Amino acid sequence: MKPKIHPEYKEIDVICSCGNKFKTRSVLGRELHVEVCSNCHPFYTGKQKVIDTAGRVEKFRQRYSKTAAAKDAAKGANRKGA
Repeated sequence: MKPKIHPEYKEIDVICSCGNKFKTRSVLGRELHVEVCSNCHPFYTGKQKVIDTAGRVEKFRQRYSKTAAAKDAAKGANRKGA
């Protein structure tokens, strides 16, 4: 690497809005305040919900349940007819 052209890479404190604090390294050089961290993000905490504003998930479940029921009925009819 060429000398004196790269920024200084320092250890900084990261503070989340939930109160969690941790250290990382950055060229920022000051504290970093974030809104979401791995302790409070729904994906990492297991509290993630499927947000479906257009009803697409429900439409898919209805269609799938109809086809699954039709397949089960067809299997039952084939067994009775044999």
